[in-house]
Amino acid sequence: MSDATNNRLEQLLSRFAQGDRLALARLITLVENRSADVATVMERLYSRAGQAHVVGITGPPGAGKSTLIDRLVTKLRARKQQVAVLAIDPSSPFSGGAVLGDRVRMGDHYSDPGVYIRSLSTRGSHGGLSRAARQIVTLLEAFKFDAIIVETAGVGQTELDIMDLAHTTVVVTVPEGGDGIQIMKAGLNEIADIFVVNKADRDGADRVKAELELNVHLRGGDGWRPPVLLTEAANDRGIEPLMQQLDRHLEYLRTHTDPQAERQHRAHEFVEILTGQLEERAKNALGNGSARELVESVRAGRLNPYTAARMLLDDQTAIGALLGKTVLDC
Repeated sequence: MSDATNNRLEQLLSRFAQGDRLALARLITLVENRSADVATVMERLYSRAGQAHVVGITGPPGAGKSTLIDRLVTKLRARKQQVAVLAIDPSSPFSGGAVLGDRVRMGDHYSDPGVYIRSLSTRGSHGGLSRAARQIVTLLEAFKFDAIIVETAGVGQTELDIMDLAHTTVVVTVPEGGDGIQIMKAGLNEIADIFVVNKADRDGADRVKAELELNVHLRGGDGWRPPVLLTEAANDRGIEPLMQQLDRHLEYLRTHTDPQAERQHRAHEFVEILTGQLEERAKNALGNGSARELVESVRAGRLNPYTAARMLLDDQTAIGALLGKTVLDC
């Protein structure tokens, strides 16, 4: 990293520490673009994170998640809490950017200095959450937001990694959008801390609620039992009971800390970070020396990718280049 680049980064981090929203936005952009500076930024800010309540909101398109979040933000602001919303959108197939803009999704709160809203594209990431999402949540925590709401795009088996990011996961469905059995098939029955049947003024809401409650009952075991709530977000109904359950779950987490689970989570995060950095270094290293020749051989069909990978891993010089710090600093 050059002296000029290092100075710019130091200035950015200093402004971030002073509560500069523009500095926060620029650091998030660095993370989205997978800048070589990201590791340095995260090392510097990691110890400042961990105080916010991170709430994940997931559910099928059309379930009213954005409206529900809008109402939750209003309630949180009434408590004088600083709130961040990370809306994870499907990627545009052309630009790679988020299809839905944050101004469109939450126009009522956009001018509120106590609310920060950011859209993030999934960029083709499996699991509905982009690889940058965890790092961005860490930045938002380090910026000292009291509550961070993460909305994921769509719902299904690939959305389940929201539970690794959020402290409390809220699964939203609607009467006509699929019954409790469909929720169970999608695997969401296992990750939900709170179920919400939104648009509860429509036919079938009570049936879906009963099915979800049965699913919770059949889950068995001790510990937290997910409540099933009826809401009408568009009419601002049922939001206060949801707030109460969010508070209850946060208090439950504080009083039922599992040391083994905490250790496992830290180990999982370490492996995730290490894997990501190795992937970035590998991409840079593959453009040089013997690694580049292997890539060209795979492209030309002279080598299959498995043989090429084994040859690369057996090449100590190539591995040294892949792991060398100079790869990132070049």
